[in-house]
Amino acid sequence: MDQLIPKHGGFRYLKTFQIARLIFDITVRFCNRFISVKSRTQDQMVQAARSGVQNIAEGSQASGTSKKTELKLTNVARASLEELKLDYQDFLRQRNLPIWEYADTRRKELVGLRLSTADQFALWVKKVEERGEGQIHEIAANGVLALLAAACGLLDKQLAAQSAAFLKEGGFTERLYRMRSSARK
Repeated sequence: MDQLIPKHGGFRYLKTFQIARLIFDITVRFCNRFISVKSRTQDQMVQAARSGVQNIAEGSQASGTSKKTELKLTNVARASLEELKLDYQDFLRQRNLPIWEYADTRRKELVGLRLSTADQFALWVKKVEERGEGQIHEIAANGVLALLAAACGLLDKQLAAQSAAFLKEGGFTERLYRMRSSARK
């Protein structure tokens, strides 16, 4: 059984899952604070963030019997986070707030901190605001954009690795055929 269905799951150890979950937690807080509960955007943003997390987990769990499903769900997670990225960019654009450049020192500072909780993120936002380096909603939105860029970049690498593994090893049906053929000999 171990050879037929390889180890799978383990999504909690994936950096993509950890960052996506952090983004989800921050997005819930962000939307509660800065987006009207009457706005459809609030629900859309929270659901896109949630989809990123859940699809990484579901793809990881399905990988034991379907590499195709794993690839598909990982890509859905990537697409959901891209949708969320657009929502944060729109938030900034519609308020005439800057979208920080990739080389912005605040972005680099945040990524370097390797935060794991929304509380840590909130403390970072407050610290940057106290230094006079932006308004709180500008800092928070740009901070999430930096985290989204990191998550999407890692998901791109994860998708490439999953694709390569699928091409090299095949899927469940091929593995099943090989094992049945071997058992008959």
